[in-house]
Amino acid sequence: MNTNSQIHTAPSLSGRAGGESFNCDIILCGVGGQGILSIATIIGEAAMNENLYIKQAEVHGMSQRGGDVQSNLRISSNPIASDLIALGGADVIISMEPMEALRYLPYLNKEGWVITSSAPFVNIPNYPDIEEIKAELVKLPHVVAIDIEQLAKDNQVPRSANVILLGAAQKALGIDYDKLEAAIRRVFARKGDAIVDANVKALALGRDAQK
Repeated sequence: MNTNSQIHTAPSLSGRAGGESFNCDIILCGVGGQGILSIATIIGEAAMNENLYIKQAEVHGMSQRGGDVQSNLRISSNPIASDLIALGGADVIISMEPMEALRYLPYLNKEGWVITSSAPFVNIPNYPDIEEIKAELVKLPHVVAIDIEQLAKDNQVPRSANVILLGAAQKALGIDYDKLEAAIRRVFARKGDAIVDANVKALALGRDAQK
């Protein structure tokens, strides 16, 4: 399952030179250990480098491996009053886990995008049937669902599945690809060239999958 329709977002960061305002409210969700906070860090780095305002809510749930994790990330060219996203207010849901994507649908606005892994992380005994979850996702007007774990393994970047998902969300976020790549290089610079290169490769895999 891939995109249901072509992604269009406006304005983007590239449009700010013309005086356009920029706003993007993002819900990040998944399971502890999947790299949700790394996605937030990269997006935040790209936004801060553009002198945008950022607010991130406290992570809800258990951040240890296997527990549910959810965070609100708000980015704007104007001051942000609250770090919480209201029901129906999110522009993008980025989810490392398909059931978690469905859990936060009430927060998505009518034109919002869901970018999710299609592979389940079964961490509860009564986990829903994955085909039922996929059927619900297919009903959404704007969705990208990718088996990021398999894609990461097939391309020798098994620890960077989360960055593949970020690449798949690039257009929906309205952040230029090169700005995300530059943010990755800054965020992972201290970990060495091999880690930087793996994550840059992962970002490109996600970008290609969103088309």
